[in-house]
Amino acid sequence: MDKTNNKNEWFKTWFDSPYYSILYKNRSDEEAALFLDNLTTKLDLPDRARVLDLACGKGRHSIYLNKKHFRVVGIDLSNNSIAHAKKYETETLHFETGDMRYFNLSLKFDAIFNLFTSFGYFESLDDNLKVLSNIKGHLLKDGFFVMDYFNAYKVEEALIPHEVKELDGYKFDISKEISNGQIIKTIAFDVEGQPFSFQEKVQLLYDEAINEMLASSGFEILHTFGNYQLDSFNTKSSDRYIVIAKLK
Repeated sequence: MDKTNNKNEWFKTWFDSPYYSILYKNRSDEEAALFLDNLTTKLDLPDRARVLDLACGKGRHSIYLNKKHFRVVGIDLSNNSIAHAKKYETETLHFETGDMRYFNLSLKFDAIFNLFTSFGYFESLDDNLKVLSNIKGHLLKDGFFVMDYFNAYKVEEALIPHEVKELDGYKFDISKEISNGQIIKTIAFDVEGQPFSFQEKVQLLYDEAINEMLASSGFEILHTFGNYQLDSFNTKSSDRYIVIAKLK
């Protein structure tokens, strides 16, 4: 059974908001497909391997993986996102609502993917360890865990303090700052004259910190990459920090 935390955590409201999807509507499906093609080739997963897409959103990665003949489960905290994703369910593609810290499935997986910086959302670093412990418990002995996070060095250096984005008739006023080891993004906009404001808070986790958490949670790192083409990671130039790990 899934448990939830009663604290007022930012992602529980923002991810369920219809405006979240509008702000991030321009994410590239082609880029996501290329990444998954490269990733599954690197992992050499067998046909019909069982894959968990953890923090799946509306399911774009899950749906594509299922088309590649994997048996896929997608989990996300957002009821609205899962309701949308369920429209695409098949015999080998299922979606569940759940908190990545507490979900409990009666399955173990050949691979668990945590993609597009879907980690480090919490106030406490201990919650990261809860996530990793839960992933460990759902991974087969020879399975793979893949984490796709931003490159904290580059994000910190290239931080844009303020910008405005206009999408679908909404003007999103976005400010960013680094405080208490988190990147805090404030998103303000009006809807028919009514003001709205949401925040995103993501931990500024450098590669060393991620490596240490994985090691302390019982994972062995096999590969690290710096982009969706799976080129080598470079602290100065890479956009992403992508880790492939297995159980020790």
